[in-house]
Amino acid sequence: MSGDATAHGLGRRDVLRMGAAGTAAAALAGALREAGALPVPPGPGDGRVRVYVLVLDGCRPEEFGGAEQPVVRGLEAQGTTYTDARSQPVFETIPNHVMMATGVRPDRSGVPANSVYDRAERVVRDLDRPSDLRATTVLEQVRALGHTSGTVLSKEYLYGIFRGRATYEWRPGPVVVPGADYSPDDQTMAEVSRMVREDDPDLLFVNLGDIDRIGHVDETGVLDVRAQRRAALANTDALVGAFVAQLQAEGKYASSVLLLLADHSMDFSVPTDLISVDAILTGRPDLRSSIAIAQNGGADLLYWVGPSGQRRKGLAEVRRLVLAAPGVLAVQTPGELRLGPEAGDLVATCRPGWRFSDPTVLSNPIPGNHGHPVTEPVPFLVTGGHPAVRRGATSATVARTLDVAPTVGAIFGVRAPRGGYDGQVRSEAFTTVPRAAPADR
Repeated sequence: MSGDATAHGLGRRDVLRMGAAGTAAAALAGALREAGALPVPPGPGDGRVRVYVLVLDGCRPEEFGGAEQPVVRGLEAQGTTYTDARSQPVFETIPNHVMMATGVRPDRSGVPANSVYDRAERVVRDLDRPSDLRATTVLEQVRALGHTSGTVLSKEYLYGIFRGRATYEWRPGPVVVPGADYSPDDQTMAEVSRMVREDDPDLLFVNLGDIDRIGHVDETGVLDVRAQRRAALANTDALVGAFVAQLQAEGKYASSVLLLLADHSMDFSVPTDLISVDAILTGRPDLRSSIAIAQNGGADLLYWVGPSGQRRKGLAEVRRLVLAAPGVLAVQTPGELRLGPEAGDLVATCRPGWRFSDPTVLSNPIPGNHGHPVTEPVPFLVTGGHPAVRRGATSATVARTLDVAPTVGAIFGVRAPRGGYDGQVRSEAFTTVPRAAPADR
């Protein structure tokens, strides 16, 4: 996320609401919590294969299935947990959701980060338009084969970039977090429940944003971020439990494959540990006026906008100055990271416990950030009631957000894109990769 503190505001009432976890969701998930595991229905259910991708935005691997998440822990017992799963650079929400949905890296999709400098419009903006995404998604491919797909994404910019690609779509709202373009998980999962009950899509992508949002609050230090994280983790866990209970009650769980993962992790910093490229270049006004900056929390994308004849020498000097600054981990080219031209000319990332704040040192006061390599590790679980799902397994195989689309595509018989996927089918999560029957068109 970029560093606009007002975009992640959370009041005390919100914290208390999440701490209560919601009476209905807690009641539905109660039996699952007590059991510590979920019963596996015998047989293939109604013969269909239903795939649900649930993204617990910003969840750290050590939080996933922890003390606050007994339902997730039960789901781990029913599936394959990847102990070395990773997000991809830049470690932000929009690009990693795009990689999940396409299976290709940013140099092929056109989506390298949340925020970029648009050279045509000469403005820093989020990549939140359908036209920003150049690659085809499995949402469209599944739909083209006669199946149905759905998206229930808690963040407005995710709705924006994926708009028009699924059979069924939900726009966050009408109730959103004050001062933000997010819908809370309670509301998001209420729409998931409705869509599953009434539309019953074959493939459903869901983003749950509360865990991430908690990481972007408390710039004053008055509230306890750890207590807020625990409340968000517990509430999201209860909602996942209610979702599984619904699938069981409607006879859909036995045909379900669930992919639970995060798009990135989260890192926390103290107020003084920030980096401003703008401040670094203050003593060099010739360079400062030649660089546009797209700030992405743990990463800055730098774009040369000065005289073309000075570009090579100027970028070399910018790289030297930024790399020498405290807290900077690396300065690389987009080509080294396979980010594509949309990422500009240089990509600066910070060390653990630091964050970028540009264009000024006051631009990013929030303690929780991601985008830098320490936020690469993510949880990744393939589970569900389908009899082909491998039970109670762990895998040290490196799984990536890029692997979601190939895995989903294999289930539905989707052709790989031209040039192939950059991700892989996670076939080890199944006794045999399930195959959806051809759709009755």
